[in-house]
Amino acid sequence: MKKIIYYLLPVAMLALFIAIMLSGSYLKQPFGEDDNVPHKIALVKEHVRNADWESAQREQNKLEIAWEKVTRRIQFSMERNEINQLDISLARAGAAITAKDQAGALMELEEAARHWHNLGR
Repeated sequence: MKKIIYYLLPVAMLALFIAIMLSGSYLKQPFGEDDNVPHKIALVKEHVRNADWESAQREQNKLEIAWEKVTRRIQFSMERNEINQLDISLARAGAAITAKDQAGALMELEEAARHWHNLGR
């Protein structure tokens, strides 16, 4: 019995770690409306295109909250550099929206959408 536990415990731990490392693509998917990052990026882009800066700022704040929720889920299964790049793109987009810079905001939001798409690939 001791011998079985001696071999089973490391195998179970390795299986658990592999499952965590491979779960990123599943964990980045929205579990509800409040953490649907791609949808919120699209909403912010639409408000920026229409030059509705107050709505864009409101949706940008919701986007950042959604991103924080997703970040907590994926932090152990995604590369930290990918997470940081998306975080920086969202911060720059927020600054461009505050400055009412339509071109800059759209550029950063598109970059954030691309980072999201490539996250976990």
